Amino acid sequence: MPATTYVPPLGCTLDEIDTPALCVDLDVMEANIRKMSALCAQHRVNWRPHAKGHKSPAIARLQQKAGAIGVTCAKLGEAEVMAAGGIDGILVANQIVGQPKLARLVALRHEADPIVAVDDLVQVEQLDDAARRADVTLSLIIEVDIGLRRAGVEPGEATVNLARHVANRPALVLTGIMGYEGHLLTVEDQAEKERRIREAMACLVETKHQVERAGIPCPIVSAAGTGSCLFTMRCSGITELQAGGLIFMDAYYRRRCMVAEFDFALKLLTTVVSRPARDRAIIDAGRKSQNAEVEKPFVHGREDIHVARLSAEHGWLELDPSAQDLRIGDRLELIPGYGDFTTVLHDELYGVRSGRLEVIWPILARGKIR
Repeated sequence: MPATTYVPPLGCTLDEIDTPALCVDLDVMEANIRKMSALCAQHRVNWRPHAKGHKSPAIARLQQKAGAIGVTCAKLGEAEVMAAGGIDGILVANQIVGQPKLARLVALRHEADPIVAVDDLVQVEQLDDAARRADVTLSLIIEVDIGLRRAGVEPGEATVNLARHVANRPALVLTGIMGYEGHLLTVEDQAEKERRIREAMACLVETKHQVERAGIPCPIVSAAGTGSCLFTMRCSGITELQAGGLIFMDAYYRRRCMVAEFDFALKLLTTVVSRPARDRAIIDAGRKSQNAEVEKPFVHGREDIHVARLSAEHGWLELDPSAQDLRIGDRLELIPGYGDFTTVLHDELYGVRSGRLEVIWPILARGKIR
């Protein structure tokens, strides 16, 4: 007998949706998108939000309708999904290496014009060879290491030298440089955080000027995640922001990065399935439904209920005396600890407005790790 596929009917209430279910409050998400778009306009910086958190062309279209210039993708597979969904202005903020990916990239070039990150001459040579063989041009952006110590070429002369190699190849187009201040997201003292972000951005912008003094156009200077964007957008010379997680928000951004300007839109609907002790309840959402590695999730609107730990399919809740009337079958909404690591565990997002299911979005780029 074939397995049945559970699909809740549009218009149903939250109580009618089976759990665990990853829900998006549409009013809140749309307000977050509008707020970020307005902030970018105020500071005269473009917004190319990361799609790695939602992985959905439908949501990317909402962002572009609000003023975003495109999307940032973590992997080529995400870019392919976005392009197939009609999204333009795609930046792949990762290095693409090896013949299988290069073949896919030049194929993608026939339906979109993605910008691809590089930080080494080897990548440049591979991309140039693939572009010439396919008779296409490829747009590149140089990733500069501004302190994260992950990928990226050193700022200054090393970046200029790499820019020269790109500029000297007719099949390649240098669009600019990018840097990520990810090492500064959780700096606790906010004045110190702002100072260090400004220093990192000054380094990135000075590198742009050095590239231009070498006679090479460098129009894009791209940076920022959700945990830093409110400071980065105020830095002179930055042309675009990649911050994307703010449309959903989560416990990590609120508690560790201290971002309070955006509201919680992403919620994991869960059911109490056991009450083995007065001060303990068990829910049906464990590690296979949510990620607690970066930051613990918490129960929305209930400070007297605490997520203690997670196993594969169960969550342990510790109950204060005021919450000990919690019953089997009760529903709770959890704010994910880290949204990016939670959406990838689900096949779809349930878009809810005023307590009723309005839309179901398949997470089309889920699993696109190549």
